[in-house]
Amino acid sequence: MIRITLPNGAQMVFEQPVAGTDLAADIATTLRKKAVAMLVDGEFRDLSDPIETDALVEIVSREDPRALELIRHDAAHVLAEAVQDLFPGTQATIGPVIENGFYYDFARDTPFTPEDLPAIERRMREIIARNEKFTKEIWSREEAKSFFLEKGETFKVELVDAIPEGEDIKIYRQGDWLDLCRGPHMTSTGKIGSAFKLTKVAGAYWRGDASKPMLTRIYGVAFSSQRDLDAHLKMLEEAEKRDHRRLGREMDLFHFQEEAPGSVFWHPKGWRLFQTLIGYMRERQAAAGYVEVNTPDIMDRHLWETSGHWQNYRNHMFTTKTEDDRDFALKPMNCPGHMLIYKQGLKSYRDMPLKIAEFGKVHRYEPSGALHGLLRVRSFTQDDAHIFCTEDQLTAECIKVNDLILSIYEDFGFSDIRIKLSTRPEHRIGSDESWDRSEHSLRRALDTLGRPYTINEGEGAFYGPKLEYVLRDAIGRDWQCGTLQVDFNLPERFGAFYINAGGEKVAPVMLHRAMFGSLERFTGILVEHYAGHFPLWLAPVQAVVATITSEADDYAREVAAALRAHGLRVELDLRNEKIPYKVREHSLAKVPLLIALGKREISEKTVSLRRLGSQATSTLPLADLMQSLAEEAQPPHPSKPDALYDEQSGFDIAI
Repeated sequence: MIRITLPNGAQMVFEQPVAGTDLAADIATTLRKKAVAMLVDGEFRDLSDPIETDALVEIVSREDPRALELIRHDAAHVLAEAVQDLFPGTQATIGPVIENGFYYDFARDTPFTPEDLPAIERRMREIIARNEKFTKEIWSREEAKSFFLEKGETFKVELVDAIPEGEDIKIYRQGDWLDLCRGPHMTSTGKIGSAFKLTKVAGAYWRGDASKPMLTRIYGVAFSSQRDLDAHLKMLEEAEKRDHRRLGREMDLFHFQEEAPGSVFWHPKGWRLFQTLIGYMRERQAAAGYVEVNTPDIMDRHLWETSGHWQNYRNHMFTTKTEDDRDFALKPMNCPGHMLIYKQGLKSYRDMPLKIAEFGKVHRYEPSGALHGLLRVRSFTQDDAHIFCTEDQLTAECIKVNDLILSIYEDFGFSDIRIKLSTRPEHRIGSDESWDRSEHSLRRALDTLGRPYTINEGEGAFYGPKLEYVLRDAIGRDWQCGTLQVDFNLPERFGAFYINAGGEKVAPVMLHRAMFGSLERFTGILVEHYAGHFPLWLAPVQAVVATITSEADDYAREVAAALRAHGLRVELDLRNEKIPYKVREHSLAKVPLLIALGKREISEKTVSLRRLGSQATSTLPLADLMQSLAEEAQPPHPSKPDALYDEQSGFDIAI
């Protein structure tokens, strides 16, 4: 007897194992027609699989949002078949589902180009129209290896060898074509539908290893409806217009070059923007009771062994050996340096919480293929801070950090924020007991705030769980920026302590906190979020004073000087060019304000003001301009600090 429990609580009893297709037909004929897969005790299974034990079963239709991953998975298989149909001799390697779509990596003597995509996409549509059934077969290891060797599919042979002993070797057929795959799949290729598109090609090393062969990766997007696909393609088109690398060139902010891969060459305007972000964050942190420090960029191996980075993060670190045979590493993180600062001098429970902040330059080795403008670099600045507190203060401090992060994002126009709780990874330091306490403290803080959150199982740092703050930008893309991590381990490893009220030595709790995260990455996100149209307070050049005639040069210098005296970032354009040319050039550079001066403005002591994106020009007295722009250019103000600050000691003084 097999007892099947349905989502509504109803139960069905069968004398022998029952396939999902038969179960769906027994529930309702219409359901059988719509069904593409099933969930058995929460796990996706092929609809043709037999259910052999008591289970909670849910039949999944194509319209179910959870089926979208299956649509994309099946599309990757159809992509591989289309490529091998059109380009015989091409090896298909792996093709996973990714966010919004899928890709498949191929081994071919001649790499694919974007010009190949239309033909491949047409063949995919032909395969889908044939509505071939997906059928699963279980092969022996020897049978699978022999088959793929005979076809010259050496990468598939390697994948077969990687399957653990005792695990089934699954082969999925769609018509005459087959592939090695864990599954599951929908019932047929026709269920994929027509709402897909191949988007680009790229190079990718086999298994992400630069020492292994270079493959060609073909990307595609797929959705359950044409409406969703159209919306996504429109977003991609808008994202291309907002690409920070293109805007960075047009606005003359920064550049990259091969002599320093993954490192930014900041131009004057870009550096001004970067420093504006630091100035804003410095003010917010000071108001929240943080003291700023600076730690060395390169430190001895012993420090990184104590912290656990050498053992757990070594592959991402830049290291060097000196002539006296000492190993050093460029710091990938600021936390060990802050531990050493904390240990200087005796600390009391009265000193807690102690908040140490640093705009620290860190260096992490990222594979060259992963580098992407400001969004993925090897050298970057973190708005890093570490809060040393007692365990009793832990929840309150987590709440304060959360509130500060959310208010900062709001200042930059981000209001849609999602929070993820990342739990203990497989490779970690510390005891299970300390991890239990850390994870519990973060959950308790979120529950106290009443904020919704999702769980990222196994995605915490090696030294502690963390909250990840994901912000949604103006065109609906998600970016993970801020983090908050609870760490009981690092203070113990470094022997850090404070004296509690009973005169005993106690290890502090350490909170790792970043709000922008990487300032380089946050800058890139801001460029794309605003499409270069920064609010006035943030714009690297806030106004250009341009002359219509050379007779206005002296007045232009007077106006520019007055604006600068009011704290605005201003440039002069006295070139012998027509004003429409100047307007176009400065509009391309995304300067928020253009002030044009001619004979009339000289005689009336006025200015003609034009805002970026507007065709309208307003004329107003110079004094009025000074006052209005000085107010508009002010950055958002931090909230009132709840403690006075002793700059000499760096510790909070109770009010």
